[in-house]
Amino acid sequence: MIRFLLIGAGRIGRIHAENIVRGAGSSLVAVTDADARAAAELASRWSCRAVKPDEALAQTDFDAVLIASSTDTHADWIERCAAAGKPVFCEKPLDLDIGRATQCMRKAEAAGVPLYLGFNRRYDPSFARLKHEIAAGTIGSLETLHITSRDPAPPPVDYVRRSGGLFRDMMIHDLDMARWLLGAEPVEVFARGSALVDPEIGAAGDIDTAMVMLRTADGRLCQIANSRRCSFGYDQRIEAFGAAGMVSANNHTATSVTVADKQGYTTEPALPFFLERYADAYRLELEDFIGALNGKKVELATGEDGRRALLLADAAQRSLTTGVAVALS
Repeated sequence: MIRFLLIGAGRIGRIHAENIVRGAGSSLVAVTDADARAAAELASRWSCRAVKPDEALAQTDFDAVLIASSTDTHADWIERCAAAGKPVFCEKPLDLDIGRATQCMRKAEAAGVPLYLGFNRRYDPSFARLKHEIAAGTIGSLETLHITSRDPAPPPVDYVRRSGGLFRDMMIHDLDMARWLLGAEPVEVFARGSALVDPEIGAAGDIDTAMVMLRTADGRLCQIANSRRCSFGYDQRIEAFGAAGMVSANNHTATSVTVADKQGYTTEPALPFFLERYADAYRLELEDFIGALNGKKVELATGEDGRRALLLADAAQRSLTTGVAVALS
């Protein structure tokens, strides 16, 4: 039984708290948050205790830490956990700054503390099956990859201003998926973007619509399309094309029912957002983290995966700014 300290009582923290409590191999002993009321409410719901942030790691009755606090606190918490010798599962990203992200990752390594990152889409059953088919050679040699990720509606502009930009905040999930599915590091990044959804996002210095092309050393290509708006729900699709065929994963709906009448075929809309679409993925990644702490061999995303995804996001931002492709070593 792995006992958890949960850092962060927001919407992601609440998802993780429920999964920890309902999991067969885990328990939640404490919750902390900069918002004491949020921590107290979540702790009360799951019959554990709320602790102050500056006192959280002084406790001794937990085995691991799950960090689901705001992005700007991740690196500090990772370093504090490393100093305390506590294994860490942290929501993405490590940090918005590559230097700071690398620093906290290195401190965890030096302390011998396991550090895993919440790139939960790797655990989505559909995407995991797609990865399996690619690796099994079902479509022959992979040649092109198309990743589509569109949010149902843009976030508040105040969030945009502190998010680090679309590439670091939103597309970073897709950049990790690209590395994972390609099985190779991209060596070139070309990005284009616009503010087509909300002019206030453009005024804040960000974009809400983007396309990125990645190229590997052996010439394979990956195209990523992002938008902060989608009229038909949370659009999450991947297509992998190879020498012998294609494998694809499409949107999820609440049920698989299709109605056919004289107007044509009708299905339900795509699931509304990530909490619904990736509910299984959040649960499965936690199970693997617990398995890793119990000596099981797993393929969780590591701190290094987080660092490399951030490098790609930074390269995409440079390409957008300069208008040219950015080479990566």
